[in-house]
Amino acid sequence: NIQYTSGTTGFPKGAMLAHRNLLLNAFYIGDCQRLSEQDRICVPVPFYHCFGCVLGVLAAAVYGSAMIVPAEHFDPLATLNAIEQERATAIYGVPTMFIAQLEHPTFAGRNLTSLRTGIMAGSPCPIEVMKRVVSDMGAEEITIAYGQTEASPVITQTRTQDPLELRVQTVGRPIPGIEVKLVDPSSGETLGDNQQGELCTRGHVKMLGYYNNPEGTSTAIDGEGWLHTGDLAVRQPDGYYRITGRIKDMICRAGENIYPREIEEFLYTHPAVQDVAIVGVPDPKFVEEVAAWIRLHENCQATEEEIKAYCKEHLAHYKVPRYVRFVEEFPQTVTGKVQKYRIREQMIQDLGLKESETA
Repeated sequence: NIQYTSGTTGFPKGAMLAHRNLLLNAFYIGDCQRLSEQDRICVPVPFYHCFGCVLGVLAAAVYGSAMIVPAEHFDPLATLNAIEQERATAIYGVPTMFIAQLEHPTFAGRNLTSLRTGIMAGSPCPIEVMKRVVSDMGAEEITIAYGQTEASPVITQTRTQDPLELRVQTVGRPIPGIEVKLVDPSSGETLGDNQQGELCTRGHVKMLGYYNNPEGTSTAIDGEGWLHTGDLAVRQPDGYYRITGRIKDMICRAGENIYPREIEEFLYTHPAVQDVAIVGVPDPKFVEEVAAWIRLHENCQATEEEIKAYCKEHLAHYKVPRYVRFVEEFPQTVTGKVQKYRIREQMIQDLGLKESETA
């Protein structure tokens, strides 16, 4: 099976996944949700990517669960209707899909009491959004799954029985039968608890390689068989992981490393902010500066000055966005993942910036 990556950072690559990769992943992600033949999974994500193919179709087949397909393409109204009318017990989606449902004009007053569990995955899961899925949608056993296409796709996942705090603030523990470690991106040194490093994995989740791309394969999988995810993470002493950012997304401003995820999580606490994306843009003095794209809640207002003042109260000065843009939508892949490289390109064009030449 060749599954193509989403292309959030560039051109998609074909990850070759074996029968064993896919079925073991389907089994373990279903086990984390305690799926059974009594469950009805609402799957609004596309089936031609791992989320719909493995976590949806294959997991439903493994556990004998029913699968509900709300519409040909994601539609928040159709998804809400499907949950309510078909009495779905589980709901899948990327964060933007959950946000769209929670913000839909028809959300209030719906009977979603059938919901028990589900998976939020595909891109970083905002803590505030997870809390609302539990409190407002009633999916009290919702889980977070973390992974990537190259890992079949799930590497870590929270479990339904985990305390709520762990289920909204971490991406869980590794699924059974695999190895996970964190390494220093520069030196390759293996790191311990509470240290930020690149998450690497090996075992039954690891792809066979990229189709017709030996150079890409050797970059992703090292000589000892470790798949390097390109994601930054921290392992807590209890074995749970937190994803702190992506190496390619890291902003270096005047020698200070800035991780967009931290700023995004903070801005989600602003009452007017519905969604946010932080990127780095070129700057002749500081090499890079912080830029924010923000979608506001319906009928809410905010100004660039207000957002900056809000950040200055709680963030270090160098993490406060230099540029703030209010937008109606973000560029996304067909699977709902935000394409930050396109946001960065648009900001560079709009601001008339130039990339700095480096040695």
